[in-house]
Amino acid sequence: MKNIKIISLFPLIVFIIVFIGSGIYYNDFYKFPSPIAALIGVLVAFVLFKDSLNNKIETFIKGCGDSKIITMCIIYLLAGAFTTVTKAIGATDFMVALGIGNITPEFLIIGVFVISCVLSFSIGTSVGCIVALGPIVVGLAEYSPDSLPMMAGALLGGAMFGDNLSLISDTTIAATQVMDCQMKDKFIANFKLAFAAAFLTVIAIYFTQPQNSETVEMAYSCQYYLLIPYVTIIVLSILGLHVFLVLIISIILAITIGLFSTEILFIDYMKLVYDGFLSVNEIFLLSLITGGLAALIEKAGGIDYIINHIQKIIKGSRSANAAIALVVSLVNLAVANNTVAIIVSGPIAKKIATDYQIEKAKATSVLDIFSCIIQGIIPYGAQVLILLSLVDKKMGYFDLLSNSYYILFLFIITVISIVLNVKNRVKPNLSKA
Repeated sequence: MKNIKIISLFPLIVFIIVFIGSGIYYNDFYKFPSPIAALIGVLVAFVLFKDSLNNKIETFIKGCGDSKIITMCIIYLLAGAFTTVTKAIGATDFMVALGIGNITPEFLIIGVFVISCVLSFSIGTSVGCIVALGPIVVGLAEYSPDSLPMMAGALLGGAMFGDNLSLISDTTIAATQVMDCQMKDKFIANFKLAFAAAFLTVIAIYFTQPQNSETVEMAYSCQYYLLIPYVTIIVLSILGLHVFLVLIISIILAITIGLFSTEILFIDYMKLVYDGFLSVNEIFLLSLITGGLAALIEKAGGIDYIINHIQKIIKGSRSANAAIALVVSLVNLAVANNTVAIIVSGPIAKKIATDYQIEKAKATSVLDIFSCIIQGIIPYGAQVLILLSLVDKKMGYFDLLSNSYYILFLFIITVISIVLNVKNRVKPNLSKA
């Protein structure tokens, strides 16, 4: 332990530098394939770390094949398939139309926030939510041009609500797996904070929104049965059924509904399921490679090196929670991807939570929440970039940020929950350190 050197972190630093450098060079943080950036970090580890090549390869393969990493990857595949199939049967479009249709003027912006919360929670992706609702929000702003910044802020906040809380979100899947936390437990702990932030957001929007005198109408057919797959996921997950079975059952239900309500053939649904698998290939490969990279860094002492330095400023579970928030926030600022930030910082967060006896669900929530908060405010994140491109220079970055009430409230409420942590004086369990 005493001989641990910072060189054990060089592969991670190289990964981050390649990711950031390519983003700056191409003016696009998503142009350079992130799995390749991680693989470059792995190659650096192979060169720098002292051990036989066979041992290093074995460590890397074991990291890639870790049960939590494999579980995470399979869940990604199933979540991708679910999203693709429900989109194909029209469930996503129906949900949007149902939420936006016939909104009264005084609840227009609130309606945008609520439906974006519901949609992002249902489909498990903030980017997908923004892509689906963004053009509609821009169109709605024509009814009240002064409301565009607040509408965009409401959409961004609602999108991050689901990104953080959804049972099929990449971030939730990653956080629960790396922290070895049950999905149900994390959801309950996270929901208390997210719901409070959402409630305050609705109140803030109501009292600060510009006045609009026109009613928005959007036609939709009464196909409420299209919501069955989404309701199934929520109910079965809360009941504690394993996420594998939850997603498989929900996919089968969606396909069954589609066979009776659309002209899409069974074989085409099988192709859609496979398309769903392919849609998550980047995060699938990234999770595998970063799992191997993390194993190499951990064996070389990198994780312990970080932990040892962090422990110098940790005085109890309160500051330990703050340390988890800080680590994932810094990584997210570097890589501009909250799922990657969770995967990279997860082993560190888990050890801090274990050493300072922090409840798994609370630590997992802090890890996920702060990754989503940072992702929602960085100007080079996909969510902000897409929104700003949709509004076509009608609104600036700071206009968007200043109207993202939900993200602000979520930050404040989570910080308060950390500060008021009643277990602050628990002594750390450092017997394994």
